[in-house]
Amino acid sequence: MKRMVVGAALLAAAPFAAQAQSLQPGGVYVGLEGGANWLFNSSFNSSVFVAPATVGSFTTNASWNTGYVLGGMVGYDFVGPRIELEGAYRANYGNLQFGGIVGNAGVNLQQINVMGNFYYDFLAGSRFVPYVGAGAGVAFLNAGALGTSVNSTQFAYQAMLGVGYNLDSTFRINLEGRYMGTTTPNFVHNGIAGGFGYSIVSSPSNNNISAMLSLQMKFGAAPPPPPPPPPVVTPPSFMVFFDWDRSNLSQQALTTIGQAAAAFKSKGNARITATGHTDTSGPEAYNMALSLRRANAVKDALVREGVPAQAITVIGMGEKGLLVPTADGVREPQNRRVEIVIQ
Repeated sequence: MKRMVVGAALLAAAPFAAQAQSLQPGGVYVGLEGGANWLFNSSFNSSVFVAPATVGSFTTNASWNTGYVLGGMVGYDFVGPRIELEGAYRANYGNLQFGGIVGNAGVNLQQINVMGNFYYDFLAGSRFVPYVGAGAGVAFLNAGALGTSVNSTQFAYQAMLGVGYNLDSTFRINLEGRYMGTTTPNFVHNGIAGGFGYSIVSSPSNNNISAMLSLQMKFGAAPPPPPPPPPVVTPPSFMVFFDWDRSNLSQQALTTIGQAAAAFKSKGNARITATGHTDTSGPEAYNMALSLRRANAVKDALVREGVPAQAITVIGMGEKGLLVPTADGVREPQNRRVEIVIQ
């Protein structure tokens, strides 16, 4: 009984185990991502240089509108840990206000990030997969204002928090919140005024929050495992056959019943099930009664061999449970039987 309970528990758990394996088999994946990007407002100092000296400085306030982020990635899923190479483009537009100067100017900041990322998936293999991540790389920045643009290359870093949804073993979607920042850039604008060359150096901070949605596709995903095999049914310990439309026992049947009785006695404490069957010839109701007569005939013979009657269970199956599948009305000798199972 204990083995049966354990076996049933394993069979019940098998579909969930198969699902976990099939939803996230691991391997190489690629993906596309996009979403909204918010660049933090900032105040920073701008210095004006006319060689060889600094001639003044002023405070600049930058405020930013909601921008966007687009990107893609290629990675490898170890089913839990993931590593990834990502490229992303961010663009934000905003406004500059110059301290001590009446007026303002439009500004845009564009960023191209090339990042190496590490993720960890919790509940890897399930349908919903929460995850965290972190990354580092390089950011190529371009700031444009007052009809000019300047560039800067900086170290970039980011942290990610999200949840994935495995559509199947190939496709996965992710909803993610992300912080991305860089070391402080120095944007240098060079120009000429009044015959003198000048430089304006600005050092704004660069901090971003993004809400992103991505779709990933896995290559070489293993096919789902085959369904678990059906539970093993213990074959009959002994089998007794009958002539057509008969329930009397042949000498060979009595010999088989004697062997079954001996096997029962050797177990010490057991039960016997005698299940009667018929072929498909004859009416179904008649065959049900005939199968019971055959099973009871075997029971009586077992009792004569010394098996207690209370240890024997009799079942009639009629035409059900054919040993050899046939059409209706076929006289098949192997279907006219009683199966004796000792447990």
